Amino acid sequence: MLDILRRLVQAVTDADDLDDALTIIVTRIKDTMQTGVCSVYLFDEQAERWVLMATDGLNPNSVRIASLGKTEGLVGSVGSRGELLNLDDAPKHPAFRFLQETGEEIFQSFLGVPVVHQRETLGVLVVQQTTPRRFSDDEEALLVTVAAQLSALIAHAKISGRLHLHTASGEGSKDVHFKGVAGVSGIAIGTAFVRTPPARLRRVKDATTDDPERELIEFQAALSEVKSELRRISETLSAHLQQSETALFDTYLRMLEDHTLSGEVCQRIRSGETAPTALKHVVLDLVARFEAMNDPYLKERATDLMDLGRRILAQLLHENLGALQYPDDAILVAEDVTPVMLGEIDTASLRGIVSLKGSANSHVAILARGLGIPAVMGAMDLPLSDLSGAQLVVDGWRGEVVVEPSEAVLFEYRSAIRDAEALATDLERVTTGPATTADGKRIHLMLNSGPFGDLSKRQRSWIDGVGLYRTEFVFLSRSRFPTEEEQVLEYRNELQTYAPMPVVMRTLDIGGDKSLPYFCIEEANPFLGWRGVRVTLDHPEIFLTQIRAMLRASIGLNNLRIMLPMITTVEELRASRQLIERVASELLSEGCAIQSPDIGVMIEVPSAVYMADELAREADFLSVGSNDLTQYLLAVDRTNARVADMFDVFHPAVLRALDQTCRAARAQDIPMALCGEMAGDPMSAIVLVGLGFTELSMSAASLAQVKRGLEAFSMADCRALAQQVIQCGSGQEVIAHVGQAFVARDLGLLLPPRLRETLQVESV
Repeated sequence: MLDILRRLVQAVTDADDLDDALTIIVTRIKDTMQTGVCSVYLFDEQAERWVLMATDGLNPNSVRIASLGKTEGLVGSVGSRGELLNLDDAPKHPAFRFLQETGEEIFQSFLGVPVVHQRETLGVLVVQQTTPRRFSDDEEALLVTVAAQLSALIAHAKISGRLHLHTASGEGSKDVHFKGVAGVSGIAIGTAFVRTPPARLRRVKDATTDDPERELIEFQAALSEVKSELRRISETLSAHLQQSETALFDTYLRMLEDHTLSGEVCQRIRSGETAPTALKHVVLDLVARFEAMNDPYLKERATDLMDLGRRILAQLLHENLGALQYPDDAILVAEDVTPVMLGEIDTASLRGIVSLKGSANSHVAILARGLGIPAVMGAMDLPLSDLSGAQLVVDGWRGEVVVEPSEAVLFEYRSAIRDAEALATDLERVTTGPATTADGKRIHLMLNSGPFGDLSKRQRSWIDGVGLYRTEFVFLSRSRFPTEEEQVLEYRNELQTYAPMPVVMRTLDIGGDKSLPYFCIEEANPFLGWRGVRVTLDHPEIFLTQIRAMLRASIGLNNLRIMLPMITTVEELRASRQLIERVASELLSEGCAIQSPDIGVMIEVPSAVYMADELAREADFLSVGSNDLTQYLLAVDRTNARVADMFDVFHPAVLRALDQTCRAARAQDIPMALCGEMAGDPMSAIVLVGLGFTELSMSAASLAQVKRGLEAFSMADCRALAQQVIQCGSGQEVIAHVGQAFVARDLGLLLPPRLRETLQVESV
């Protein structure tokens, strides 16, 4: 069956359009299963009917003519219920409905399976037989598998305009929604500009040269031109981004100067290959190595290498060197949007970003966040070839793209944009000074530092320090392990920037979604593997050097806190503390005037929640990493568009785990912090304060909203609300409950657009 399926899928993939694909499917399935009929019915949303779109065995003149109501007949039963139906005597079934125009009266057996894409039933695939019999399990399995493959094809066809079920009106499908992953919050409406690669390495044909010196000169010239282009783009973006965000382009320049790339290309040229041939083999080999590592960060590095390789090739071939003409309301769309692509377009013309690959933590998403550009990542089902010039809505809140939106949908999203503008105006009035509840209780708002840049004076007045400094960025920006002195300089700069406020520095956290190119971690399941403190305890030489650098950097400032990631046992905490105390003792003996910092534990796995009482007795503070904890509790990868909707920080299991952790910290009278996207959401921040969190660490962009929300709730309000919602049975119940509390305090603008609509908050 697998061989049959492979051949069928390939034939369908090679089809010119949907009609050809459907014809191939019904013909091949009928021949393979040796049935009398194979047909495909697709659902017409406007008419709410199942329309016969292709058949082999029924009257061909009934195609696009014969149809059934939404719940009518056997097809309607399969489609509306989303369940297969296998009958040996179909006419006797109570749902049977005879379609005279199809000539199906001679067929007795019926097997129908739903065609489902992202939980939406798009059609029904049917086989029929004249002889009364029940189809076998293998036949059911084959048809179900084909239907699953067909679903993506139909979804693509809907957006590309090849699916015209309602031909009577002559209108194409509108309001076609495609799911991705929320990359950058916000809403953008504009015109799709599909950015194709500047050149394609895989299309380069192998060739040799009799003049390698000339090829070397041309390669070096192309390399220099790409370097100049990167510098120009970096300078352009530096007017809109912080230096820490544009530093990514310095990494690209180092990649171009790395002997691994340029040196190997030159070596192959000297051996007789042309520059394009040598470049192709070197880049594709490097890309293949990174892609094979099953690690998200390294996969992004593979994308960077491919993009740089294509740009060098374009210079060598003198292709696509002219200025690109972007529309004034451009939505940048590409299979894999890269930072260089982002830098090519005038930010004044850029409304939004849609990438078929990537995640909310990808390089381009970080840059887009700094620019305030809404983005949807991982929209894997979008057919690029049919999007150019189409009107798009980029919903960065929900991770959704709407193609050719109707006036009703546009009205809804324009209202949401007006609300966002009104919120920005409202947040401008947020007063300076520390965050407090309505009854004056102090809440410590902390900053997630690392790649986010500097704060304004007004923002600095709101914060009480840095709740998460990601030290891995010091390691990721280099092609080797940083020396102790290099680390001291980086950490000292951060500690001085925020002194005397505390800075929580997380020890090196690699593995999972982060890996060092010079320290590869190849695992089948990196999120459940060698990561966080597991790595540093296994390599104490890395850990000890980092701790020495941290302690030396804090001399005279004494605002350092150290946080240990991925702690799952008390033994890991004890082992880490022993190493830290050992370093402190050595530095004191060397005459360094250091003070022992507080040592905290990140609660980001379920075992740490259940061990919170024991951990709290031996730690100086606890800090929940809400992104990872939610992921592990719900078994949901939020970067996966297929299940991103299930990543729910308001899930009762998540709230109850947070409550249990807070109780442990409260019993030992130690600070209880949370870092992650949950802290930066005003709705969840109120609940967190009610549960007992004393520190909330977030990005700079979230500070004003959270401070504005806290000012409207007393501490008693927060506690009462928290105790109510942890008793809820679902995340939706929690959101509705908290949303109503915000509406009652005239804070509707702080709610996500769709929730405002549900709660009937009046738009501005």
